[in-house]
Amino acid sequence: MKRKSLFALSAVVVVAAAALVPVLWSGSDYLHNGTAVAATPADQAALIKKGEYLARAGDCIACHTVRGGKEFSGGLPMATPFGTLFTPNITPDDQYGIGKWSQDDFYRAMHTGRSKDGSLLYPAFPFTSYTKVSRADSDAIYAYLRSVPPVAVPSRPHELKFPFNNRNLLIGWRTLFFREGEYKPDPTKSVEWNRGAYLIEGLGHCGMCHTSINAMGGPVNSAAFAGGLIPLQNWYAPSLTSNKEAGLGDWDIKDISDLLKNGVSQRGAVFGPMAEVVHNSLQYMTDEDVHAMSTYLKTIPQKSEAPEHLQLETSEQFGGELLKQGQKIYADNCAKCHAENGLGMPPSFPPLANNQSIQMPSAVNPIRMVLNGGYPPSTGGNPKPYGMPPFAQALSNQEVAAVVTYIRQSWGNHGTAVSPQQVSDLRSAPLD
Repeated sequence: MKRKSLFALSAVVVVAAAALVPVLWSGSDYLHNGTAVAATPADQAALIKKGEYLARAGDCIACHTVRGGKEFSGGLPMATPFGTLFTPNITPDDQYGIGKWSQDDFYRAMHTGRSKDGSLLYPAFPFTSYTKVSRADSDAIYAYLRSVPPVAVPSRPHELKFPFNNRNLLIGWRTLFFREGEYKPDPTKSVEWNRGAYLIEGLGHCGMCHTSINAMGGPVNSAAFAGGLIPLQNWYAPSLTSNKEAGLGDWDIKDISDLLKNGVSQRGAVFGPMAEVVHNSLQYMTDEDVHAMSTYLKTIPQKSEAPEHLQLETSEQFGGELLKQGQKIYADNCAKCHAENGLGMPPSFPPLANNQSIQMPSAVNPIRMVLNGGYPPSTGGNPKPYGMPPFAQALSNQEVAAVVTYIRQSWGNHGTAVSPQQVSDLRSAPLD
């Protein structure tokens, strides 16, 4: 799910595009039975409030606001394998923002991935997901963005490598990876399920992180929600279709909802990019919408096999040595919070025993947590989260590999041993 919140090229390129898209609401009238009718102040206020909620659901603020900067004024750098994109100013400033965009301009950007002047938007702006958003919801988001204070800050030009700085190349990309069209409810499913699908597949654009990206920066649609490494962020978005990773088929709806809304549950906690998604977006959603999303996620078809991921192999003998070394490191550094038996003290200290996120084929996330530490998001349901300290300065590459190997292979866990080389690669990688 989504930074979303943190993203693949398509997410990356799309985000920049998203920034170009939003904003402006003349708001003086609306159509009723084909006739223009003056909108009352109460109507306008309700529309803006609805748009604010939907903008939260789409996590717009995460990509269009630099830390310490004015909201929605853009400028956030988004590194991709093709260069760096900078999110645009989407405040209603006439010169530097999108103050001169009409409702139709905004909807066209959301629905078709084209800017006001008709130019193609980069798929870092998630128009491939936003195309499913209804016109009514698009108009509400537009009304909200029109209501925020304008900021006179110019958008920074992208720094894309040749030939990716040629937008005409997007024609081929769109032919392969973009299917325009609003979400169509499944008549065989409940209203709640369809609401969850609309939010997950549309505004939430969860597939942008939880679906692998190919060499062209496009989603591998045949493996939707099957997980993937987020390019240049060095976090792994786990598969939602595999019961060997983050498949939710055997989770209670309450545990899924708690994880989405609060960032912690009896089954685990979120860290990294997903923590930002919960902090910026999901915690503000209604209990009904979170329940609908959980209902949909629980029904995603599960596969018994785990997706294949590149993993440096460690010999059985060396893995055994790491396991022994890791036991002592765990006892000295980890057992106080996560317990000797690995059961932890949820939700404050998540369990490591029988934790699918620990034993996934990809060991990227547990390695990063040991190296860099981190916190679940601060949310209304968990306002003072317990964090994990970093151990990068205290433990060598082999010691980190040892303790991660230990937690992946103890208490009935079935993960593979971790190579010190994997730790070295992630230690030198950027944190974001």
